[in-house]
Amino acid sequence: MRQLRLLALLVLVPATAAAQGLDLTVNHVGLALGNVPRVTGLRLNFRDSRVQWVNGINATVWNSYREPTGAITGLVLGLPLTDGRRIRGLALGAGGVGAADTFTGIGAGGLGVGAGGNMRGLFVGGLGVGTGGSIHGLAVGGLGAGSAGGVEGIAVGGLGVGTAGVIRGIAVGGVGAGAGGGIAGVVVGGIGAGTGGSMTGIGIGGIGVGSAGDFTGVGIAGIGVGSGERIRGVALAGIGVGAPRIEGVAVGGFGAGAESATGALVAGGYTRLERGRLDGLALSPYNDLRGHLHGLSVGVVNYAWTIDGLQLGLINIVRDNPAPFRVLPVVNWHHD
Repeated sequence: MRQLRLLALLVLVPATAAAQGLDLTVNHVGLALGNVPRVTGLRLNFRDSRVQWVNGINATVWNSYREPTGAITGLVLGLPLTDGRRIRGLALGAGGVGAADTFTGIGAGGLGVGAGGNMRGLFVGGLGVGTGGSIHGLAVGGLGAGSAGGVEGIAVGGLGVGTAGVIRGIAVGGVGAGAGGGIAGVVVGGIGAGTGGSMTGIGIGGIGVGSAGDFTGVGIAGIGVGSGERIRGVALAGIGVGAPRIEGVAVGGFGAGAESATGALVAGGYTRLERGRLDGLALSPYNDLRGHLHGLSVGVVNYAWTIDGLQLGLINIVRDNPAPFRVLPVVNWHHD
């Protein structure tokens, strides 16, 4: 009977922002029903309004009137929804959990977990996890995980992971993972992984991996790996690898190319150099080096403007060699 009475009191609390509820606390310590603004202990309410602080357990049926207020520390329960301005502790919502400002601790929501500011801790949302600030820790969203400020830690999204800031850590998206500001760590996307900044670490994409800035590390993609500035490390792609500058090993199922390169360009179809210099190895059926080769070119047809090294293949062409050394079979090198 006591439980039924408590439930009846909770339901009968006036559902208006002005309602103060039933304050059964002593010096704010104890039990409170309804919109009691300051509580240390157990506070039960239908829908919060003008909360100042709660230390202990705060349980609500629905989200706040207007914008959430107050700081809630301890256990926060949503049956099905709950929120607060700042949440610190464990928050569980059958529907969802939200913080207008910061959220520190552990949060789980049947639909989602979100905050307007930074989130620090472990967060799981049936549909998604999102914040207008940064995520620090572990975030898992059934559909996606995203932030405006950045991700530091681990983020996993059934469809994708995205941020306007920087990813530092591990990001895995069923379709894609991306960051506007840069990536330092490991990113995996079922279709692609990329950034509008620079990437350092490991990038894996079912179709592609790309960065607008430098790429440093290992890139693996079903179709292509590319950088708007420089690839430094190892890049492997089913179709092609390309960047203005490559330092390391680039392997493309069909092509690999750069304006200049140091290391190895390897491809199943052709390698390409655009008015630069290759210091290292070109290995493909057709090596089209429109610049200077300082190293070794091995293929069926090898072409270079100038050379300081060797060409090995069926047809070897050095454009600036004097006749009759411009086109030779088997081997060619620099001739004065």
